Amino acid sequence: MGETDSSSSSIWQEIEQSESYLVCSMYEEAATLASSIVRQLKGNNISDNNEAFDENELFDMLESAGMVFVQALNQLGRTSAILNELKVLFVSATAIPVQVLLTGACFQISGASSAGVREFLEEFLSNWSLVDGQHYVLVGAEVDVDVQDGCDRRCILEVDKYMEVVEVYAVTLLGTTLKDMDSAISWVEKSALPEERRQVLLRRLHSLYSLKTINSSQVSAVMPENNHEAHYSLSKELNGFEGSPKGLEANYLRTGENNTKQTISKLSRRVDPCLWWFRSVNLKFGNVRVVVTNGKILLGFLFLLTYYVLRRKGATLNGLVRRQVSAAKKAMVDLWQLAFSYQVNPLAAVQPLPTATRGGR
Repeated sequence: MGETDSSSSSIWQEIEQSESYLVCSMYEEAATLASSIVRQLKGNNISDNNEAFDENELFDMLESAGMVFVQALNQLGRTSAILNELKVLFVSATAIPVQVLLTGACFQISGASSAGVREFLEEFLSNWSLVDGQHYVLVGAEVDVDVQDGCDRRCILEVDKYMEVVEVYAVTLLGTTLKDMDSAISWVEKSALPEERRQVLLRRLHSLYSLKTINSSQVSAVMPENNHEAHYSLSKELNGFEGSPKGLEANYLRTGENNTKQTISKLSRRVDPCLWWFRSVNLKFGNVRVVVTNGKILLGFLFLLTYYVLRRKGATLNGLVRRQVSAAKKAMVDLWQLAFSYQVNPLAAVQPLPTATRGGR
């Protein structure tokens, strides 16, 4: 038991080291170490101890090392060979963990290197059979899906995982990338899929197909429909210059120039009403003729409007200043009157006291 724990711990340390290489942009070292870990787990070095390892832990190790390997290959610019190298590393397509396979397939599809992805995914999907509507079992494997404890996860696949691969294959690859909608719909209809999931996929594919049809009809609607004379003249000119590349090139240039001129004239007719103020107005007073452009009239109107606004604002400011000055003046007058309205008797100091005061003494 202690030896098994030590071996497991050392493998996880190696996986962490490969992840560190990947984070530090040491992609070559990460790919080398990750592939070495997978070979070690699948090879003879540890085959004697496979029974001592927990199947779930062994699968997690393979998945973690595989993810590092795939990401390192992508960063190294070897995206087009990811699935092939995975198949060589894991011996067979079905032995590749689903998450690793999906990541590699998505890398190849997004990297515009989808060659071989279709065959690879078809091989993977064809080697699984639906058992109870909830699990897929590897073809040829004797596994009791009712007793999943201790079963090899490499032989049993949940429906959700399988459908993720189906979605990448049918919708992303066939429907979106390769534009082969008929093959995608046909494959989904014939494959062994849960009926509810099948209907969901078919609805998605039909919606994509409808969108594609609408876009195609919109593009065709932009093209002129009743321009038969132009088509006839163009075909006649092409026949006249048949076998002469220079003639075809000259004809193409003349056609392009004509189209350009027509486009410019249409655009000018559309823009012309919007620029009405740049036209001129002729005024005639007897023998004197004055030409005034609408632009000058507009500028004059703007000048008068600006002058009027400034005059209004000036009058408002003058009134405000006058009111403030008048208020300040009134306040000063009131203060002055208040200061000198209190009368002081200068003889108060020498006046005799009242009689009542003397009697008291």
